[in-house]
Amino acid sequence: MAAPVYPTWVVRWVSGQWRQRKRPPAVRPTRPLVLANKVANRREQAGEATCITEMSVMMACWKQNDFNDKSCAEEIRAFYDCVAKAEKERKEKKDEYALSLKGNIPSSKVNKLLRRFPNITRYV
Repeated sequence: MAAPVYPTWVVRWVSGQWRQRKRPPAVRPTRPLVLANKVANRREQAGEATCITEMSVMMACWKQNDFNDKSCAEEIRAFYDCVAKAEKERKEKKDEYALSLKGNIPSSKVNKLLRRFPNITRYV
């Protein structure tokens, strides 16, 4: 005995094909699709250690001279000069690269901008 032949609308109804053509699947976001008013604080890249050799020379001099500043004045001056030079370079680099090479803004600056321009949550 041969299987019965059903009309095409019955085959579509039973297989669920009619639902797919009439409406797309509903996608509901779990959160509202707006920016938050702040972002997570991320650590900016740690800078390299500077003036390590000058510091170690200064501490070695202190140890040899029973922590007497007068006998290690030259080493102390060299250490402070190195620190001042590194601080000056760091400030210049900070001003020069407001945006990093990738074009990313640090999270602290993003939070400042989002505080200045918050999302509009209600309409007038």
